Amino acid sequence: MKYYNNILETIGNTPLVKLNRICKDVKATVLAKVETTNPGNSVKDRMALQMIEDAEADGRLKPGGTIIEGTSGNTGMGLALVAIIKGYKLICVLSDKQSKEKMDILRAVGADVHVCPTNVAPDDPRSYYSVSKRLANEIPNSWYVNQYDNPSNTKAHYLTTGPEIWEQTDGKITHFVVGVGTGGTVSGVGKYLKEQNPNIKVWGIDTYGSVFKKYHETGIFDENEIYPYITEGIGEDILPKNVNFEVIDKFEKVTDKDAAIWQRKLAKEEGIFVGNSAGSAIKGLLQLKDELKEDDVVVVLFHDHGSRYVGKMFNDDWMRDRGFLDDEKTNALDLIKDHAGKHLVTTTQDNPVSQAILLMNQYGISQIPVLGDDGFVGSLTDNHLFSKLLENPDLKELPVKNIMQPPFPIVSASTTIESISKLFQGGAKAVLVNYENEKHHIITQQDMIKAIA
Repeated sequence: MKYYNNILETIGNTPLVKLNRICKDVKATVLAKVETTNPGNSVKDRMALQMIEDAEADGRLKPGGTIIEGTSGNTGMGLALVAIIKGYKLICVLSDKQSKEKMDILRAVGADVHVCPTNVAPDDPRSYYSVSKRLANEIPNSWYVNQYDNPSNTKAHYLTTGPEIWEQTDGKITHFVVGVGTGGTVSGVGKYLKEQNPNIKVWGIDTYGSVFKKYHETGIFDENEIYPYITEGIGEDILPKNVNFEVIDKFEKVTDKDAAIWQRKLAKEEGIFVGNSAGSAIKGLLQLKDELKEDDVVVVLFHDHGSRYVGKMFNDDWMRDRGFLDDEKTNALDLIKDHAGKHLVTTTQDNPVSQAILLMNQYGISQIPVLGDDGFVGSLTDNHLFSKLLENPDLKELPVKNIMQPPFPIVSASTTIESISKLFQGGAKAVLVNYENEKHHIITQQDMIKAIA
């Protein structure tokens, strides 16, 4: 009989799969290291096992203890599997940008999940770094994993992932491409491969809002580079000790939109249902394709499974809400499809200006049409309001008609985007669309930017 003694023995030995359609314009041979066949469906299973076994060996983790970790979800899943087999409790601390699927999966395998805000500094007591450390200090017989600085993270990939790739390519690999987050995968695999052949290039994929690329190129940790981003699993606002910048030859940044679009392309064009960072990795590789030659062999690592993103990147409504779907838009009706179900916010010419301001603040809009007895008789924009109120603050108690601007232009549903663009170029701050039996909705400059971006 052939069987494994437990699920942990199935970690590793993941397949290498040639990419065909999606890399048809790349001269090199491109192979994907698909880590979804690990039992936790991600590359993080490898380091989860290594970190726990090393902590057991040196006494940091004791029998019956509680494992605590800040995670984007995948490390938590790997830790959960090991904790189940070895008899530990697990607390996972996630940021609120992580997909609901990741949180639900962690709860399904017995983890206690804490969710923290994304848009706070790492040293903020609410951050998932700080909460993880606090829980580890408060809970008796607990161990804080700290995958960012834990050397066993890199060690796992040096001992397993790197050797697998070298053997699977028969030593012919010339480039290794991977998204960089905690740094364990790129550093462990990169170190091993460069020991076998120093000429192998290691390309790290970064995201906008992360500090890695600029730090690698300049040695400057620029806090101005840091801002919230949607891409999951890669990029950081800190410098983890596991990121060995010396083994990384180049960083390439990929936008949130491209990461999501190319994640979906991998599923539809290659039948490889993988996660968000895989979209970043393949798009980053394609952005660098001109640096590749015909006899090059590129291995790009796909971290996790697409099932963890069904409610996000694989959901058309989610993608559309963020302007990530490249739906062709040709006329006025196309421009308002995303928000036609919402009511048009208006004010009347006899309402006080203060009421119009309240409406604009409540709905987060910068312009509002004004209604009179004969339909649309005027408009207000935030810039105009600001200018007039600076001149005379008492205007806010007067009727809107005393301060309103000319009405926005009105177009039919079939009016072309080109014609609407000319209205904006002519000075219009917004355009109203007449559709479906005298219904009206608004086209803003932001709608136009989304359409042409």
